[in-house]
Amino acid sequence: MKKAASLLSIAILGGMLTLGGYKVFIEKPQVVIERTVEPSAQVVKTSFSNTNLPVTNSPTNFTEAAEKTIHSVVHVKNTAIKTQSDPWAELFYGRGSGTRKYEQVGTGSGVIISEDGFIVTNNHVIDGASDLEVTLNNQKKYKVKLIGTDPENDIALLKIDADMKLPYIPFANSDALKIGEWVLAVGNPYNLTSTVTAGIVSAKGRDLKGNGRVTDSFIQTDAAVNPGNSGGALVNTRGELVGINTAITSKTGSFVGYSFAVPSNIAKKVIEDLMEFGRVQQSVLGINVDATYSEEGVRIGGLPEHSGAKKGGLKIGDIIRKVNNVKISKFSDLAGQLKAKRPGDFVDVTIDRNGSLLNKKVKLSKKDVYRSENYRLDLKDLTKPEMKKLGISYGVKIAEDYSQRTDGSSIKGFIITKINNKKVVSAAQLATFLDSQKRYSVTIEMLDLDGEIVKYYLR
Repeated sequence: MKKAASLLSIAILGGMLTLGGYKVFIEKPQVVIERTVEPSAQVVKTSFSNTNLPVTNSPTNFTEAAEKTIHSVVHVKNTAIKTQSDPWAELFYGRGSGTRKYEQVGTGSGVIISEDGFIVTNNHVIDGASDLEVTLNNQKKYKVKLIGTDPENDIALLKIDADMKLPYIPFANSDALKIGEWVLAVGNPYNLTSTVTAGIVSAKGRDLKGNGRVTDSFIQTDAAVNPGNSGGALVNTRGELVGINTAITSKTGSFVGYSFAVPSNIAKKVIEDLMEFGRVQQSVLGINVDATYSEEGVRIGGLPEHSGAKKGGLKIGDIIRKVNNVKISKFSDLAGQLKAKRPGDFVDVTIDRNGSLLNKKVKLSKKDVYRSENYRLDLKDLTKPEMKKLGISYGVKIAEDYSQRTDGSSIKGFIITKINNKKVVSAAQLATFLDSQKRYSVTIEMLDLDGEIVKYYLR
């Protein structure tokens, strides 16, 4: 019996070894994939609704807005003549030997705003151009007349003479634009003409420098905007102009999720000023802002004598909450409202005074002082009597010098006549130019307090 059991055990063991050897050495391995099927998710409504009401599905449709605007956005070609010098050639062969001139071509977009050919674009699209050409959506090309520019708001006004009435985009009230509202960006990115992208309004009154004292007041959207879109249209779903696409923030130079546009109310006011006066008439409320205040609103830190704000009943310490019933959360909101107004206009200002809301009517005055933050200078345009007295026809006065030089010197009262050998004619443009330059890179020609010509390598 024991012998039989022993033989049976040996047989079973031998079979197991044979089967194991087959599995390991002969049979090919198999991979078994198990699929787990998730049960379909249940959607549970957490708010009450009347099930007897009909269900409607109305998806957003951008085709009407695109059709209305795509023929009113143009391609702008900017040709500039640049000069390049070779110092080694000048050293060995004489001055001027290593100089060559070449063409530099830049492109952007523009928006037709009237049937007779007025076009708005960005100042940086046409800056420095020796020749400008516009191509319509039907591929017709036109030479361009530059009507005027506003570097501070980055707006330029162009004019073409066409032999037909042109399609144009009407202005909308950008103050009525709401965060979350759908918008379309129409332009020519990377020379891809007639491109339309969509997004929503992400923010309003955006200050790109993150400094509460600058006057940026952009509309921020997530509509894709790339190089070449500058100067193009930002429109609402009705095909009305709510902004001029101007900038993106990017480490790569391409769109990474945010784009910025000058609000249409500001662009419209700038254009009207350029048409009527040839330059922008900037208005101020007549207050000094308390820069230490970091809560919602704008707190008044000072009131210059005879300012419109003081005459209108505003006081130091008042917190501005609204202008013309538009909420003011930060300084850029206030700046945006003022940029869309002219000197002499009245605005309704809602203030918080010691916890009580009061309404005041304030007459805006003309801005006559422009600050260069980089060089810590306050600049003013010269009056005609001042120019006559000095025997000059151009120049800008330094109203205040905050630079605190190591030798204690000041250039307050000096007249800046030339920058890098170019005539200076506008305090606003000079302030913008100085703040766009790197420090220690500007040569300034001035008249000192005795009327003598001096040159500064400004620090």
